[in-house]
Amino acid sequence: MNKSDKSIISHIPDFLDYCEIEKGLSENTQINYRRYLQKFINWLKKEKKDGILPHELSADDIWTYRVYLSRFIDPRGDNLSKATQNYYLIALRALLGYFTAKDIVCLPADKINLSRDAKKEKAVKFLNLDQMERLLLSPDTAVDSGVRDRAILETLFSTGLRIAELVGLNREQFANLAENKELELSIVGKGKYPRAVYFSGRALEWIKKYLKIRDDLCDKEEKALFINFRSRKDAQKRLTSRSIERLVKKYAVIANVPLFTTPHTLRHSMATDLLAQGADLRAIQEFLGHRSIMTTQIYTHVTNKRLRDIHRQFHSGRNLKNSKD
Repeated sequence: MNKSDKSIISHIPDFLDYCEIEKGLSENTQINYRRYLQKFINWLKKEKKDGILPHELSADDIWTYRVYLSRFIDPRGDNLSKATQNYYLIALRALLGYFTAKDIVCLPADKINLSRDAKKEKAVKFLNLDQMERLLLSPDTAVDSGVRDRAILETLFSTGLRIAELVGLNREQFANLAENKELELSIVGKGKYPRAVYFSGRALEWIKKYLKIRDDLCDKEEKALFINFRSRKDAQKRLTSRSIERLVKKYAVIANVPLFTTPHTLRHSMATDLLAQGADLRAIQEFLGHRSIMTTQIYTHVTNKRLRDIHRQFHSGRNLKNSKD
């Protein structure tokens, strides 16, 4: 192990390159690490420690930074949630792990403990089947954009795709759909790991209807599956993640479902529905592309509640005789 003569701040660009090249992390993860570490940089500058070297960072510094995060007030006047504080700490812990991997003397990454209370805050939010049906039926399919939007909503719920994975779908992946009643598609998801996703017959029917309209309105050379019909000729036609988020919010209001609904809510809803129907966690892990089963275990709240309700209904003790035996 060697002591580096470069400041921690100077190492951060190298760390981000390491995340991309050696760790193979997604672009979104790299962007998040850069954003979360910016707060650490701001704190170092505030403490006049912007020149601190990796081996000079102490446990006391970590504690002071944690206090800073817990008392930080965002532009809306709110404190950072425990879960958000953990994101900043996870990025810093990853940076310390990078130093260790590169044989640079530094504080061990496991000296940064995450808040246990954050798990209580991060309850999985999902729609039940009645709410999901209202959401899926909310686009006006008498207009072209409504057919597209229905296809997007059906796809999100059928496949459990992440928003970036949905945005990245291309037209060529859906060639020769005429006779298909369902479809298995291989995609490369988060962390550049491939997995299979499955489109229901219902989702495919709406994709077929959308493609008929799309081919009439758009250059067939356009690669993107989901496009903005009203974009300028010189503008990118592929819908962005932000466009999809706004689209889902719009239909959440129309369908009168909870306002927390986002594209990721549909992913959660797909997973919880599968669990409720008897699928096991390992299968859900494969469907969602989770590398660790620990990530998938956030969905056990569904089975836990279901078991509790069954116990309450069938094992209430009402049928026991009031006997002294």
